[in-house]
Amino acid sequence: MGTIDQKIQEENAIFEAMAPRGDDDFANYATPLIRDCWYAAGRSTEIGRTPLARRLLGIDVVLYRTQDGRPVAMRNRCPHRSFPLAKGKLVGDTLVCGYHGMAFDADGMCVHMPALNSAPASAAVRTFPTADRGPLTWIWMGPTHLADEALIPATPWLEDPAWGTVTGDFHIKADYVGMHENLIDQTHFPFLHPDTVGTPEYARSKLVAEIEGDQVIIRRRLDNAPPPAVYGKPAGIMHKRVTRTSEARFVSPAMHRAYAEIIDPAPEGDQPERYSYYITHVFTPESNTSIHYWWFTSRDFKPGNPEIDTFLREASSKAYYEDVEALEWIMDVVTKDEEQQFDMSFAPDRPGLMARRIMYRKAMAEAR
Repeated sequence: MGTIDQKIQEENAIFEAMAPRGDDDFANYATPLIRDCWYAAGRSTEIGRTPLARRLLGIDVVLYRTQDGRPVAMRNRCPHRSFPLAKGKLVGDTLVCGYHGMAFDADGMCVHMPALNSAPASAAVRTFPTADRGPLTWIWMGPTHLADEALIPATPWLEDPAWGTVTGDFHIKADYVGMHENLIDQTHFPFLHPDTVGTPEYARSKLVAEIEGDQVIIRRRLDNAPPPAVYGKPAGIMHKRVTRTSEARFVSPAMHRAYAEIIDPAPEGDQPERYSYYITHVFTPESNTSIHYWWFTSRDFKPGNPEIDTFLREASSKAYYEDVEALEWIMDVVTKDEEQQFDMSFAPDRPGLMARRIMYRKAMAEAR
């Protein structure tokens, strides 16, 4: 009993350390959005020569590519009469407003005003640093001088032909803080995702949580247990008992990444012993209560196999849509229920609380 009591005391001490020091110590849906971060503006393939309007961090942005393929992001609002520039047209690398014909170059400077003899030197549109990385185009919406491209999260497996990747996206009426907490909380898997990633044994497996800089990492290991369907079916090992390890990581306000390994202790024939998966979640707040969300499920075996691609795409979409529904239901209750509630937290919630504390600290630092 002493060992059990000691374990309980350790768990309580860890949780107590994560307890809020004030009403707003943890980020929530009402916390100011973090801007000093690289976020996904969209898939690289959807940004082209037709101006694309998208609201990011509460700001209306227009996205397009120059003739040499460089992505451009500028405020989707003409400085003259606030006409949305995405409703205009591209002429070469110049974006022409559809209201009075003011033309802006890729740096946002006005280069032509039909009603004047010369372009007004004071007329300009705010632009945002952008960069292509693999399947995504990233945008920095904080102070321009802080936009270091080295801070864009690395995802080499999304470009590596040795990895087979399926992908999808959602527009979610929920907050990105709640999304991060959902993704780093694996105790809900058996209940919200029983047919894909959730198993009762996994929810009870030992969890190790730690902080590395501004990242939160949780690790689990489960020995001699059946694999979840999303991993076991494409590998053809549902009839086996395997070792399952995983790492889930709060990478930045824009990304959550998970890595999973399934180890078959007795592979048959030429089957591999180890199966590896990366699950990449990328999301950008449209506002405090809505998100643009892109997901990628990658595997290191049989890339390009159409049957496995179809299975993983359907299974992943099902699991992530279950998250979407849950988060939207929660958002609806939180924003509409007029009787306030301070949600209870328990020891298994500490990884999510760690991430929420980091996000709160970042948001408050920007607000000062």
